[in-house]
Amino acid sequence: MAHMTRPARAILFDLDDTLLRGHVHADAAWLLVCEELAAELLPLSPAQVAEAAASSARHFWGDAERHRQGRLQLASARRKIVAAALAGLAEAGHAVPSDHVGWRLADRYSLFRDKDLGLFPDAHRVIDALKARGVLLALVTNGAAEAQRSKIERFDLARRFDHIQIEGEHGFGKPEERAYTHAMQSLGVEAHETWMVGDNLEWEVAAPQRLGIRAIWCDAVGKGLPRGSPVKPDRIICTLSELLPQEPDGEALARRIEAMPS
Repeated sequence: MAHMTRPARAILFDLDDTLLRGHVHADAAWLLVCEELAAELLPLSPAQVAEAAASSARHFWGDAERHRQGRLQLASARRKIVAAALAGLAEAGHAVPSDHVGWRLADRYSLFRDKDLGLFPDAHRVIDALKARGVLLALVTNGAAEAQRSKIERFDLARRFDHIQIEGEHGFGKPEERAYTHAMQSLGVEAHETWMVGDNLEWEVAAPQRLGIRAIWCDAVGKGLPRGSPVKPDRIICTLSELLPQEPDGEALARRIEAMPS
């Protein structure tokens, strides 16, 4: 892993699982939602349906093309995931609920995941500190326009960035090369001046590295790189605060942040 001594003139941030986090793991979320609808899932148990849905979700999102299409139509994708899970249970000889119940389950899961979102505790502080230092900031996120824009507004992120780039609004997303080059052009910087920060080893590490961007991988759960990973980040962080250098005059930085227009 390279030692990053050169400061960034610009930083491209991912959104989900980088600035925003879900407090409940996806598998646990399926179980919670299935327990809410337990009476409608009979004779299947909530655990049976949750396990099937979680397995179906892993299979669905494991395909690159399904992932690209699904993230732009997330509610529809989750209905397909539940339908596939129930179909698998039926093939195994289980009596399964109606399609209508399956749709309710998928939609309830989507609602739960949205409500469960929150900012990482240090997200605003780190972004504001970087901006106070004069670092140019872009938010580069995949996903549907309405859903991602809603998150950005909900968590007061738009005013904190010099450039907002949502896949569903621009028509392209990571790991396409133009997702990174367009963001850099919008900021007026070159690859050697830029860092990319995110949790996805392909989208936020391997792809930007191929363009000469320094890549910082967010390992919020502290598991480390997968065994044998061919992708090698320039740096690994567990918290966003690690992006900030040691501040010799913390009070001066605090005054600069407070003086920024709200």
